[in-house]
Amino acid sequence: MFYLKATFKWLNSRLGFFFLLTILIWAKSMLAYFVDFNLGIESGFQYFILLVNPFATTILLLSIALYVRKPKTSYVIMFLIYLALSVLIYSNASYYREFTDFMTINTILNSGAVSSGLGESALRLLRVHDLLYVIDLVIIPILLFTKVIKVDKKPIRARVALAFSILGALIFSANLSLAEADRPQLLGRTFSRDYIVKYLGLNFFMAYDGYQTYQTNQVRAEASPNDLVEVEDYVKEHYAAPSDDMFGIAKGRNVIYIHLESFQQFLIDYKLTDENGTEHEVTPFLNSLFHDNQTFAFDNFFHQVNAGKTSDAETLMENSFFGLNQGVLFPTLGGSNTFEAAPNILNQVAGYSSAVFHGNAGTFWNRNETYKRLGFQNFFDASYYDVNAENSFQYGLHDKPFFQQSVQYLEHLQQPFYTKFIAVSNHYPYSQFENDEAGFPIATTEDETINGYFATANYLDAAVSEFFAYLKASGLYDNSVIVLYGDHYGISDGRTTELASLLGKNPDTWTNYDVAQLQRVPYMIHVPGQTNGGINHTYGGQVDALPTLLHLLGVDTTNYIQLGQDLFSPDHDQIVAYRKNNYFFTPNYTYYDNILYDNTTGQPATKEQEESQEITDIKEKVAKQLEISDRLVNGDLLRFYTDSGLEPINAEDFNYKDQLDQLEEIEETKGTFSTSLYSQNGNKSTSDLYQTKTYKEYHEESTESTSATSATTESSTTEK
Repeated sequence: MFYLKATFKWLNSRLGFFFLLTILIWAKSMLAYFVDFNLGIESGFQYFILLVNPFATTILLLSIALYVRKPKTSYVIMFLIYLALSVLIYSNASYYREFTDFMTINTILNSGAVSSGLGESALRLLRVHDLLYVIDLVIIPILLFTKVIKVDKKPIRARVALAFSILGALIFSANLSLAEADRPQLLGRTFSRDYIVKYLGLNFFMAYDGYQTYQTNQVRAEASPNDLVEVEDYVKEHYAAPSDDMFGIAKGRNVIYIHLESFQQFLIDYKLTDENGTEHEVTPFLNSLFHDNQTFAFDNFFHQVNAGKTSDAETLMENSFFGLNQGVLFPTLGGSNTFEAAPNILNQVAGYSSAVFHGNAGTFWNRNETYKRLGFQNFFDASYYDVNAENSFQYGLHDKPFFQQSVQYLEHLQQPFYTKFIAVSNHYPYSQFENDEAGFPIATTEDETINGYFATANYLDAAVSEFFAYLKASGLYDNSVIVLYGDHYGISDGRTTELASLLGKNPDTWTNYDVAQLQRVPYMIHVPGQTNGGINHTYGGQVDALPTLLHLLGVDTTNYIQLGQDLFSPDHDQIVAYRKNNYFFTPNYTYYDNILYDNTTGQPATKEQEESQEITDIKEKVAKQLEISDRLVNGDLLRFYTDSGLEPINAEDFNYKDQLDQLEEIEETKGTFSTSLYSQNGNKSTSDLYQTKTYKEYHEESTESTSATSATTESSTTEK
């Protein structure tokens, strides 16, 4: 009882309340560090730094309230600062569970652009221990209101408040010195965000990120045409001339991009074993495409996205440069920057029309503004579809009705056209078909996210199969090149251990090398009529997609600012830069989570390998490509570029309302010269050619084709 009274007496002083809040912030930080984050602690010294780093900035920030002489005001300010720090910790803990990264200033500022449809996903990220992050935010006000904790009316002397501010600064200086001792030039060189948090804490990371964000904004304001010179020099030196055998093989064809949401390469040819030991092919149709000799398929193709995920993939595929190092390009710069993207190039060079189809709100990720500046003439968002509770979920229309309803607009586009279909059903949280709606078995790991992933992938596969059948029935298939790509990982890094056993791996020996290999995503270029396709083992990434496609279409890219290289070019260097932390993938090495691995063994490389000139050169090339991309984007340098010969885009020329009326008006104006499918079909719709199947029908059909697919696997494989 004596100790309890002494404790409350201590809490009834302002400094006692100050120390209580400091200790609680430290405890919450430890909960996040050791339970929700994966900071890669490698030594006892790093553990010590981790235990110390929350104190400095917490004391420094809370000490602000000590300067306020009015008692109640001082307590209110102290608690509000405490509340902000608590929200910061919990928000990052929740964000990290899905993105394996920390929130940045741009992420917070742009949260409104991605707020649509995130409710269910946010709920699935909740954990029981989350109560420890927030329960005190209710208890402390109650204790103050009921006067269990009394407000100390004695003012704190200014010199005492100053002493605590100095104490916070001194602790930070000591913390920084210890961090620099263990990781020299921590702030002077480009290390990962994990390092900043591990060594200096979340509060400092937010301040540091704010400073970097300010600097980035200043870059655009201060950019000039002279800044473009280094970019142009890099592009010329990095350019990979097209292969004579491949250049122009798809000239004049329609381009149909199919966006495979959250689809990883390991799903190709994967069979899920159910409780009875029966194997089920997850993606039978995509497997058949992958092994088709009309398909140029790449099995070492990596996503290169960062926080923007899907929109970052679009940035890469459409422009051949990267998304932002911090934040997301679409909502921050998409509505203001200058682009020379695929739809604009093909329109001005080869007379292509263009459209994006997406069964979600047009404002999601600021697409309705960004697409205009990319040069997309049409954007059919959720407002153009019949979306209801039965055929959709929080991220939009399910894939089968999405593709089926899209053809009523597709058939009115003038050919040749450049189109993109963004399928969303295979999106986290993969619970869309938990009730066996799709008919595919649910996996039985301890992670519900992984369990549903295979069913949603199977549903996507069926939807793509139906769309291909329509393309063939309508006559569009033979005059099109169909590109299918995965945008980013589906199973985040922190969940992959549960995936290990399903992939025939031992969870106990699962390493970050295994995690790194899962960053592969499909990339398939299907060219009907070609017979020299096959599986290409070339290493490449999403930044390489645009020059590859343009060369296949017979478009000379020497005058465009593109940071990728044609995957078919003999000059392609096979160095894949990963947006996060300058990681990379090559045929011989994998650099991931700050560890260099030898691909031949899957084990960490030797010291001699790490220090070799080869690795030094690769790291320099990766850093250079990402640096050039950041300069190009942050400075909006394409506004100064004129050598491409492209006319600048005026976003006001595009109107995404009443688009079907606009397309029909174009058909009427062109009359007999109209090249739309609708016009060529005698002004009759082809929508009735679209056929859907039940899961049972699709399953029986795909089972019959499995043996044929297996028979062609070896004969269709080629190596570079």
